[in-house]
Amino acid sequence: MTADFQFRCQACGVVKTYNLDPEKVRSWLAGALIQDLFPEIEDREIMISQTCGDCFDKLFAGMDD
Repeated sequence: MTADFQFRCQACGVVKTYNLDPEKVRSWLAGALIQDLFPEIEDREIMISQTCGDCFDKLFAGMDD
């Protein structure tokens, strides 16, 4: 069984909805690696930091140099 989970970017307000397995969500919140649980989701950053990938890239542009 899956359920819809919504995540809002705190920078731009975009909302992303993912249909996820609640057991996997609980595992993630308990410390499991998000990339192992949800490899199919490309923009996991919004789940991790409440910042969409585009805003994250803008906020941290040039920091990887």
